[in-house]
Amino acid sequence: MTDGREILLGVTGGISAYKSCDLLRRLQDLGFLITVVPTRSSLNFVGTSTWEALSGREVPLELWNNVHQVPHISLAKRAAAIVIAPATADFIAKLSAGLADDLLSNVALAAACPIILVPTMHTEMWLNAATIANIATLRSRGFVVVDPESGRLTGSDVGVGRYPETSKILETLDLTLKSKRDLVGKKVLISAGGTREAIDPVRYIGNRSSGKQGYAVAYAAALRGAQVTLVAANVDLPDIEGVATIHVETALEMGVALENHFSDADILVMAAAIADARPASPSSLKIDKEHLSSIQLVRNPDITATLTAKKAHQIVIGFAAQTNEDPEAGLAKALTKLQDKQLDFIYFNDVSAGAIFGSNDTQGIILNAAGDRTPFHKASKMTLSNRLLDFAADKLG
Repeated sequence: MTDGREILLGVTGGISAYKSCDLLRRLQDLGFLITVVPTRSSLNFVGTSTWEALSGREVPLELWNNVHQVPHISLAKRAAAIVIAPATADFIAKLSAGLADDLLSNVALAAACPIILVPTMHTEMWLNAATIANIATLRSRGFVVVDPESGRLTGSDVGVGRYPETSKILETLDLTLKSKRDLVGKKVLISAGGTREAIDPVRYIGNRSSGKQGYAVAYAAALRGAQVTLVAANVDLPDIEGVATIHVETALEMGVALENHFSDADILVMAAAIADARPASPSSLKIDKEHLSSIQLVRNPDITATLTAKKAHQIVIGFAAQTNEDPEAGLAKALTKLQDKQLDFIYFNDVSAGAIFGSNDTQGIILNAAGDRTPFHKASKMTLSNRLLDFAADKLG
């Protein structure tokens, strides 16, 4: 899951390249994932080891490396936006002319996403008629240009052409992407998947949960700038980059993991399907089928109720799945669950005949503590995730 979180940071050969190190860090603080594509000349100022250490990713340099992966196309397709900071007069001229003689210029020419330029140069170069014309051409083609600021340049020079404040670049990016970063500084804890309770080394009691809803909430929260911890039980989904993922198998393991992180959380979303009971005495050896006549069960702890009993400031969202239930009866059960477990919101849906489980879409009804109903018509689990986070963010204020 990278859509909307991937930013390609292009760095060209200006002395202010070092300021893009701070820009990278601030982008990460907002939940973005960064790939740095520097030009060869920019490495005179900041080297690849610095960019790799800060981004946590390999830095692609050459158009002709890993040609089978078509790097300029794959990088362009993956990016939600490209930020080129600093953008030198030379590179701006290259973009204006449509030239593509290195990896960064090829990516820019192949990109369909927004491209934000941060021109940085001496005043005389910024005010040169050629640069003025090139900037006008690029703006007419849809490039977003963050005008340089006035101030101290290299040496004793003072004038327009200075690298702008990082906050100004971030504000421009937010306006360009129309992104919502309302959970920056917040911690979101999420459970996902379905727990498994061992009968013997081969068999277990489990359920049909795929974990897709919990993973969608984790991705949506990360995209909105939150610090996300995901406790995942038996999912066949890749970890989300930038999300701290704890893999567990049983309900008891999930309970421990959630308790360890609940006190620091601002929002808890209990999207996992947790087994209500487990075998009282799981066998250490496979049970022969002729001896498998009955299984004695013991009830698992109610993890949600255990956590909410310690609730201070946290907003807690639960899920209630029913099958072939009269809608009103199902909603009444969901409301009772919400009240008994001290939830702030609960999502009720009908999973008859395997509906919803494993699907990318969902439909149901969101209830709050007052019993108010918000219908959620069939849409993606990502859309539901953002709707639930909207409710939580509003209640957090």
